[in-house]
Amino acid sequence: MKYLRQLLIILLFSFVGEVINFLLPFSIPASIYGMILLFIALSTKVVKLDQIQETGEYFLSIMLIFFVPETVGIMDTFFAYQDSMLKIIIIVIISTIVVLAITAIVSQIVAKITNKNGKKEEIKYLEGECKR
Repeated sequence: MKYLRQLLIILLFSFVGEVINFLLPFSIPASIYGMILLFIALSTKVVKLDQIQETGEYFLSIMLIFFVPETVGIMDTFFAYQDSMLKIIIIVIISTIVVLAITAIVSQIVAKITNKNGKKEEIKYLEGECKR
């Protein structure tokens, strides 16, 4: 019953994202709206992490399965894109570097904002767990 409740909470945010996507004229995917709303709910403690943690971890563990259809689709249309493959590879490499750089900068800004004590904290990773 606990897992069903967690799944329903996640699906509720997904559904609200679909509704917002239907109502707003922007070309933003509904899943993005749902994730932003879930993030806000978790940040404001409207939804507590332990209310969705196990189901969220399960979804993260099987996330690669969701990429299989897209990968097969790319393999089916490989020859249609064969002439543009070098351009596509260059775009992928540049965009990956840009995303990594922006993520690093935003992470550093968020870490500075959330570090209220003004001192550096050492984070140790032991056996897959983050401990401070």
